[in-house]
Amino acid sequence: MEAITEGVNNMNISDSLKKNRIQVSNTKKPLFFYVNLAKRYMQRHNEVELSALGMAIATVVTIAEILKNNGFAVEKKILTSTVDIKDDSRGRSVQKAKIEILLGKTANFDELMAAANEERDYGEGEEQS
Repeated sequence: MEAITEGVNNMNISDSLKKNRIQVSNTKKPLFFYVNLAKRYMQRHNEVELSALGMAIATVVTIAEILKNNGFAVEKKILTSTVDIKDDSRGRSVQKAKIEILLGKTANFDELMAAANEERDYGEGEEQS
């Protein structure tokens, strides 16, 4: 969890135009890294935008569904598009599918987060005994 908090705190805003956008890759980080990061973003900004290209789209949809099914988020908007990406190996543009999912906090988001934190703190105390 500390690594996630550190990653959020060290994020350079110029990396992306929106402070609450997470660009998901299906190869760089584990699934629950993004789930926990999205929760942190929602704590700070009340909503989070998950974005992905190509094969990572399935990962974004899975993250959104985990957050929705566990009662943390509600779906606000879904945008799909096609973007041109320059492929250096072929020397030409390639079209990639893109998805952006905007999620907002549920009414009981803060209660769920508090309960999850209590559960985590209780589990850590038990391990140390």
